[in-house]
Amino acid sequence: MKKAINTLSLAILLTSTSLISACSPQSLEVGESKPSTSTPDVQMTKAPNNAKEIESFADPLFEEKMKEYNVNGSSFVVVHDGKVVINKGYGYADKEKKIPVNKETVFQIASVSKTFTALAVMQQVDKGKLKLDQDVQQYLGGLKIPNKTGKPLTLFDMLTYTSGVDFPDITTITGPEYVNQDIPMKEFFSKHMPTVVRPPGEAYTYDNFAFALAGYAVENVTGSSFSRYMEKNIFKPLGMKSTSVRFTPDLLKRMATHYGPTGDSIPTSGHGLTDAPQGSILSTGEDMSKYMIMQLQNGKFGGKEIVSKRSMDMMHDYQVFADKTIPIATVGFETYFNDLANGQHVALKGGNMPGHSSLMVLVPEQKTAFFMSYNNDATMMSKDVYEEFMDHYFPAHKVEKPINLPLEGKEAQKYLGLYQNTRLFAIRTHFTYEKGALVMEDEKTGKHVLKMIHPLLFEDSEGNKVAFKKNTAGEIAYFYYTNPKGVGFTAHSQKINIKPPFADIPQKSNYRSHIDNLHALNIMDAKAGNLFDPMGTMTQGEFADALLLAHGWSNFPDDSKEAKKQFITGIPGYDRATPITRQVAATMIQNLKQIQPEQANQVKLLDAADDWAVQAIQALASQGIVDPDTTIHADGSFTFRPKDLLLRQEASALLDLAFGYHALPIKQK
Repeated sequence: MKKAINTLSLAILLTSTSLISACSPQSLEVGESKPSTSTPDVQMTKAPNNAKEIESFADPLFEEKMKEYNVNGSSFVVVHDGKVVINKGYGYADKEKKIPVNKETVFQIASVSKTFTALAVMQQVDKGKLKLDQDVQQYLGGLKIPNKTGKPLTLFDMLTYTSGVDFPDITTITGPEYVNQDIPMKEFFSKHMPTVVRPPGEAYTYDNFAFALAGYAVENVTGSSFSRYMEKNIFKPLGMKSTSVRFTPDLLKRMATHYGPTGDSIPTSGHGLTDAPQGSILSTGEDMSKYMIMQLQNGKFGGKEIVSKRSMDMMHDYQVFADKTIPIATVGFETYFNDLANGQHVALKGGNMPGHSSLMVLVPEQKTAFFMSYNNDATMMSKDVYEEFMDHYFPAHKVEKPINLPLEGKEAQKYLGLYQNTRLFAIRTHFTYEKGALVMEDEKTGKHVLKMIHPLLFEDSEGNKVAFKKNTAGEIAYFYYTNPKGVGFTAHSQKINIKPPFADIPQKSNYRSHIDNLHALNIMDAKAGNLFDPMGTMTQGEFADALLLAHGWSNFPDDSKEAKKQFITGIPGYDRATPITRQVAATMIQNLKQIQPEQANQVKLLDAADDWAVQAIQALASQGIVDPDTTIHADGSFTFRPKDLLLRQEASALLDLAFGYHALPIKQK
């Protein structure tokens, strides 16, 4: 699952014809997998088959990383060639009570649960009760999925993170209040159902909804609750006695305490969807070792077939690509940070809940896997351990640096424009052409000059790849960025097409570009017909709704709930029906933007504002977040008209500058 998005470093991968390879209906029906694209002739130099050697590698690594990321306790289990080589705990499951982590310590494995859900689906594919290439609605007991594309949504699309829905995190509702609740899946989905807005199979988007609904399909066709199905058909056959979809008294008693980034304990969170196929499983290092052995033994464990080999092959083989050299996903697993795989065929899955984080890494061709859980949601720790593990046991061969090709201005035009991440709406990227090069800019990673490897594939100065994708009309419609410093790798970003202009916005209006941007992003639309009403006013509630959309996290229920509390902080008498003033709007923006106060010293507000609003107005002005009719003079002074009512055109400028594609700070002219 997702950690708090505002601190997400990972929360959690071409040819000219297609970025996403498609399986034929025939191959999906019989459960065949796609050809592997792993690098041939990559040999293991140091098999992880000696417990003492692994300890000599892992002990100092975990000591270093747990200290670096303020982690109190972690489990670590390595399996090789059908055997558990090491299963060890580090630090404390509860630091206050000095209870150490051991192989029986329970963790919430969060999104690692998705691999179990995929396994359950494939079991039913083996039995003929589910087909991967059919419209999934036939397996949902009457539930309907709104679809604007005309292309049916299939289980294959869902399990490969290519469903195309507008709100892939609509199921991400968590909190302590859900630990003891029982919310059935059918009841949940009858109230929370997104819309398919992109052709299924066209673009990769990390997707909690799709796996939750896939679990419901299993529940519906088997006539058994998801939790009972998993217990009977997966956990019990594998001897996973400490694994469950639901909280139980015994597992809660053995669960590692949850800790936040500061090291303070936080409550255990449950899911708004009780049986949450996308992320509610609890397990231990001991149980996960059995699960990984089954994965590496082609679906067999203890002489029993848990799932067919052809189904397991689909779970391990790459199904979705950003480029022929950049795999993204299998059925159930992912392959992000592909450069860290060192040429090996790797299928992995990470997961986060507040206060817990997990990672499972499979290297099937080397009969090796490892799993780790720890009681903090610092995702980068698991990434660091993964990188160190691969470098130690599977060091990379030297790879020749690609030869970069020139990019002419005319050829560059097809890439240019504004793109928005299809999962993280706050991540908006702008592409321009400057001095013979393609330039990308977003607020998270900054500005990058890109070099072309081949048409549709570029790289930044650090070697991170940018892969573009065409839609069925042959137009550039998406790009995928592998930079681990950002969060764009969790989904493709989609090109935003500017909509027809409003009839009441003059061509030369200083506000037109801002209005057009927000219109394209569906943040501020027409007031009536094709009229924007630029001189009209707004209520505090209308501005709050637009602010939440501009902020970009409204698609995450947990974050949306927190943002709504945050943006009214310090505003006396907030009332959705009250007309909004410019000072209230500035304060609401700053409450979410959180520009550091010391940056506001370079500007001076000349007209009167209420005390609670002065700092917010100056903070925004210091970054150039002001409407076109507000001038910041050379000495930093400016007038803002704080107590005037906010006009709709002014709102568009403030929101576009604060949360649009601009990388801040904006240089003052």
